[in-house]
Amino acid sequence: MAMTSVSASTSDERIDLAVPSKRWHWKKRLGHTTVLQSFAFDDSRQRLYVLQVMQGGIRLPGESRAYTGTERRRRGDMCLNRLDLKGARLGHMYLLGHGHGVGMGVERDAAGATWIWTESDGRAADSGAFGRGITRFRFKDRQVRRGSAETTRYPVPGSTANQPSVDMSRKRIAVRHRVDGEVRYRVFPLARAVAGDFSEPLHDFAQAPAHPDPDIDFQGFALYGNYLYQLAGEPYGTGNPRSGHGNAYVSCVDVRTGEMVQRTRTKAGYSLDYREPEGLAVRRTGKPRLCMGFASGEAGARRYSIYYKQG
Repeated sequence: MAMTSVSASTSDERIDLAVPSKRWHWKKRLGHTTVLQSFAFDDSRQRLYVLQVMQGGIRLPGESRAYTGTERRRRGDMCLNRLDLKGARLGHMYLLGHGHGVGMGVERDAAGATWIWTESDGRAADSGAFGRGITRFRFKDRQVRRGSAETTRYPVPGSTANQPSVDMSRKRIAVRHRVDGEVRYRVFPLARAVAGDFSEPLHDFAQAPAHPDPDIDFQGFALYGNYLYQLAGEPYGTGNPRSGHGNAYVSCVDVRTGEMVQRTRTKAGYSLDYREPEGLAVRRTGKPRLCMGFASGEAGARRYSIYYKQG
C-alpha cells in the first residue's frame, strides 16, 4: 500500500474554531448499531479507527450466553472498527472490559507498525465502565481482547476514567483522568509512555470547570501540538430541541498554561435527527483538520457523521 505523506510543520498552529464546519462522512454505518464513542486516524495508511460500545444479543467465543446492550455497557465491552477514509468497513475487534471509549489514539512506530491506544481495566458500574488505566495493542481483525490489570498501564495511580489521545506530530500522548472527583489532563512523551514511564509529565492541568457548562456532557478530546481540543454536547431532546440546533460546543486549551483560549458553539450537522456529538480527532494530511463526530438515527440503528474545521 502506498503511504501518504504527513506534514508536521503546522503542529504549532492553532486550529481556528470560528471557521465554518464542512461535512465529510454522512450517516455512515459501523459494525454495531450503537453510537460511535471516539475515533482516530492512521494518516499514513489512510485508515480511520472508531470505537463503540457493543450492541446487545452477541455471544462471543468463551461466553456462556449472549449479553444485552445494557450489560455490555456496564461491563465496558466495546467494538473497535477499522475503516478506510470513505467509511468502508475493513474489519473489527472486540475489546472486553476496557471501558466506555471516550478517547483513543493511533501510533505509528519507527518500523511503520500501527498501534492502538485505548482505556483499559474498566470498573463495572451501572452508569457504564470506565478504564482505570490505558493500554496499547496491534489491531487484529475479529480478535477478542480482554482488558485486565496485566495488560494495563496506570499513568496516574488511583485515578479513574482514563482516556488517551495521541499526537504523532509531536509524538506525545495526553491522558484525561479523574482523581478525587477532579478531571485533569497529563501530557507525556510518547516514547516514555511506550516504555511504561509516566514519572515526568510534560504538562499537568485541570479541565476547565465549565466546558461550556458543567451540566453539558463531555464528548471527546484531541491533542495536537501545543493545544488540546474538547467537544461537549447532548442529543436532541426536551431541554435541547432540534429547533435550536443543539448545544454542541468545541473548545481549545493551551497545554502549556492549562488555560482555555477559544470556545464556540457548533451547529455542524444540525439537520441530523438525534444528533449527539461523539468523538474528536485531528487529521494531519495537508492542512490539519479538526474532525467532530455526530451520532444520528433511532436507537438500535445508529449512524455516524463527521464534520471538520480546517483553518
